[in-house]
Amino acid sequence: MKVLAIDTSNYVMGIAITQGSTVVGEVITNLKKNHSIRVMPAIENLLGECDVKPNELERIVVAHGPGSYTGVRIGVTIAKTLAWTLNIPLVGVSSLEVLAANGHYFHGYISPLFDARRGQVYTGLYSTDSGQLICEKDDRIVLLTDWLKMIRDENKRVLFVGNDLSIHKNIIQEEMKELAIFAPQTFNNPRPSELAFLGENKEEADVHTFVPNYIRMVEAEANWIASQQK
Repeated sequence: MKVLAIDTSNYVMGIAITQGSTVVGEVITNLKKNHSIRVMPAIENLLGECDVKPNELERIVVAHGPGSYTGVRIGVTIAKTLAWTLNIPLVGVSSLEVLAANGHYFHGYISPLFDARRGQVYTGLYSTDSGQLICEKDDRIVLLTDWLKMIRDENKRVLFVGNDLSIHKNIIQEEMKELAIFAPQTFNNPRPSELAFLGENKEEADVHTFVPNYIRMVEAEANWIASQQK
């Protein structure tokens, strides 16, 4: 199966093409640039470099959040458009699960992490069994201090992974002590090839009703609901 994977849910932009167990091509950048003008050229270039025609693709897999609201929307919109145009299945995968997959040979828990401001993080808790990723605690937005107290009680080593670790590393070390393990820097970029492989085993989505998973409402939506309740 030829799979095109797209991840624009944070600063990292990742595009990959896989076929079976082979990573045919992969592009990753970690730049503070507008994904909206970069994703389609990146997809077109990668397809060309890999000699893959769009009509040869058999599945589109997209990281559907959480993350940057704008970034998530861009990736989901492009993935839906391609899946509908090519009439092929669309699959959404948690952006946190994709990041957690970088640690799938770690013996212990894995806590992927995106900063959510005001002391909060997007995170979840994962483990592995023979290299297969298992979700132990669902993805959520939570105060980091509350999260650390919760997982510290499990009394197991936890691998923390993500480009936002530098913001929270001191707090994590203070709370978790020797239970905290920090991924090498090269593990902190989510890999679109991992996204593709995860998406091969997940249920297909309905293209027309598929939406991003923000975990929390965007600020404009929250403000509108609050105004209606007054």
